[in-house]
Amino acid sequence: MNTENLPIRVLIIDDDEEDFFITSQYIKKIRGKEFVIDWCFRYKEAYDAILEAKYDIYFIDYYLGAKTGLDLMKEALQNNCEQPLILLTGMGNQKIDLEAMQAGAFDYLVKLELNTEKMERCIRYSLERADSLKTLKSNERKFRSIFEKSKDAVFLTDQSLVFKDVNYISTILLGYSRDELLNLSLNGFFANPEQAQEICSILKTEGEVEDVEVVLLNRNKEKLQAILSLSMEMDAEDRMYVQGIIHDISNLKRAEKATLQAEKLGAANRLVRALAHEVRNPLNNINLSVEQLLQENMAEAGNVYLDIINRNSRRINDLITELLLSSSMPPENLREKKSLQNILDDSISTIIDRITLKKVSWKVIYPNEPAYILADPLKLKIAFTNIIINAIEAMNENKGELHISVTSQNGHHLVSIKDNGSGISKETLPHLFEPYFTFKRNGLGLGLATTLNIIQSHKASIDVQTGIDQGSNFILKFERA
Repeated sequence: MNTENLPIRVLIIDDDEEDFFITSQYIKKIRGKEFVIDWCFRYKEAYDAILEAKYDIYFIDYYLGAKTGLDLMKEALQNNCEQPLILLTGMGNQKIDLEAMQAGAFDYLVKLELNTEKMERCIRYSLERADSLKTLKSNERKFRSIFEKSKDAVFLTDQSLVFKDVNYISTILLGYSRDELLNLSLNGFFANPEQAQEICSILKTEGEVEDVEVVLLNRNKEKLQAILSLSMEMDAEDRMYVQGIIHDISNLKRAEKATLQAEKLGAANRLVRALAHEVRNPLNNINLSVEQLLQENMAEAGNVYLDIINRNSRRINDLITELLLSSSMPPENLREKKSLQNILDDSISTIIDRITLKKVSWKVIYPNEPAYILADPLKLKIAFTNIIINAIEAMNENKGELHISVTSQNGHHLVSIKDNGSGISKETLPHLFEPYFTFKRNGLGLGLATTLNIIQSHKASIDVQTGIDQGSNFILKFERA
């Protein structure tokens, strides 16, 4: 309110009319201000007037009959009164003074000590303070709205990174309620404890951590790739706290990974088709020539060599066919509603001899209900078989443990194929699904490339959790049918 141009509306709440008259006279003598002064002597009417915010400032006598002016102030403030409330009393009382200020009174005046100068200073100070408080509350509501509606996780912690306040998105990302988070530390969510220690060290020495890429684990131990920013701040009471933002980039990372894999597969597929075309033309000529020579009844010794040429030509032709199949996408119209359990069982039955010969201990955990997806079962069987074979070959004989499970969450079915084998290094992991990348001496490096092609054609995703001598866990995520 612009108090320079508008009259100041004053309500004096006093059960003594003579006291009201004296108090109003002091106010009227204030120079340079225009006042509209009203009187109220009933508690209920005064309370209603305060709640309706009819006046700019209220002077409240301590004695109001059955209830006191202090009772009136407390009730009004409990109902979010923002106008200044000034307590008046006949005699000074330190206990009442202290109680009034603790309750939220803007000032405390003794009637016997009143004069125009004191009244002017009280009104000026109270109105200025009320305007400041209104501005602060308005800003608090505005920033609280930004805080709560942010698409990023925004939070406050103490110096040990124990949460003190969190917004709604924080609870969604981390999987805990607001009350639960207020008893937890951000340090406990890092997938890598060493990175947590490093971030705490930087925060302590430099006062801020800006846009650091981190991997967090939510309540379900799902990985969240995020950008983390932290800064040390000081509150009004000179106490240190930390404010932070977590920007979830998991979807962005998945999209980048899928795009990169698609680009690699695309380049490899173009190379395969070009090579197949160039090799098959002369190969067809060789095959036709061999067939012609065999029909001409050459000497038996010559037929032996021609048979060798013929067998190897067929082998080369089969190899080209395999290469072309690895670069082709399964047609969507071949997909049908199938349960993952049945496809996995078919895959395991295909390689059960390998499991037996390697003396691998294996376990399958399925849900009671079928986990249906839209699938090309033959292609998906190839994908599962490739992963399981790699798991078997990565484990030591008679020490291998293979765990295959199917679970469901958030509209998806998850297949986990986990082994306790040699694992995969961080340097190797990014190349795992690249065509022609292999650890096998005589391998072509097409098994996992073909697997990825099949999985992506089913609009599914694949994630690998691994480490040297820590085994590997291939997690495939399918949409429910």
